[in-house]
Amino acid sequence: MKLFLTTLFFCFLQTISAQDNDVYANGVFHFEDNKTQKVFTDYTRVRQAPDVNAQILDSLKTNQQILIVRKEEKVLKLGERGANWYKVSYQKDNQNFEGFIWGGNLAVGFRNKNGYDFLFGITKTEDRTDKKYNQKYKQNFASIKMLTGETLEDEVSFETGLVESLSYATFGIESSHRLKNVELTLKAAVSGEACGIAAYDQYVLLKDKKLIALPQLMNVGDADVYYHSEKFIFPNDKGGIPNAFVFKMEEMEKDEKEREKFKRSSKTYLWNGNSFKAK
Repeated sequence: MKLFLTTLFFCFLQTISAQDNDVYANGVFHFEDNKTQKVFTDYTRVRQAPDVNAQILDSLKTNQQILIVRKEEKVLKLGERGANWYKVSYQKDNQNFEGFIWGGNLAVGFRNKNGYDFLFGITKTEDRTDKKYNQKYKQNFASIKMLTGETLEDEVSFETGLVESLSYATFGIESSHRLKNVELTLKAAVSGEACGIAAYDQYVLLKDKKLIALPQLMNVGDADVYYHSEKFIFPNDKGGIPNAFVFKMEEMEKDEKEREKFKRSSKTYLWNGNSFKAK
C-alpha cells in the first residue's frame, strides 16, 4: 500500500507541474450569487474593478458579512489558491457599499455557536521538498478562526494536501462527542472529485476559548483496487472509550490474482480534560 500511495503522490506532482501555466479556480472558492459569505483574510481589499491593480475602495476585517452579487470570469492565482473575483455588497457604518473582492480571501465555511463565529479558510501555499526522492511539491495550508465580533479569540492552522484536494470543502459543528470539558467539536474537510485523490478531515476541539487540533485524518482510494481509510472513534461512538478517542486505520489492496490484502492499526489517545496524549 505504501508503494501505491507513494506512486500516486508523485503522479499528482507531475500533473500539477504540467498545469503550472493554467489559471483555474479551485472548487472550494465557488460562491453562489445572492448568498451571504464571510471575509476570512483580515484587511481584505475591496476594489473598484476585478483586478489587483484596480483602485482600492475599502478594506474589510475578518468576519465581515458580505453578499455575493455575482461571480466575475477573471481568475487570480496566488500560490495554489486559484479563485474568481466577485462583486459583493456589504454594510459598514450603517451604509451600503459595493465593490470587488478576490474569492480566495473569503471563508470556505462558517458557523456560529455559543456566541462565537467560526471561520474555515485556505490560507497559503508553501514550497516543500521530499528529501527521500528529492522531489519538490507545493503544500497548502488552512486554518480555523474563532471570533467574537471582530475580536480573534484563537486560531489553529493545518495542512490541506495538494491542489487536487481543493475541489470541495465542508465545515460543521459536532456537539455530541462527550469528551470531558469539551464544549464542542469542529470538523473541516477538503476533498477532490476523482478516484485516487486524497481527502483530509481535521477535527478541532473547543475548550475554554482555546482551539485544540487533533491529528489529521486522510482517506484515499481507487475504485475497488485499493483504499486507505482513517477515522476516530469518540466516546459516544460504538466501541468508544470514556475520556479517550481512538484512531483507526484500514488499508486494502488487491494483488495480481485479485485477492484482497488488508492492513489495520489503531492508536488510543487519552484526554485529561485539557489536552491529549497517545496511550
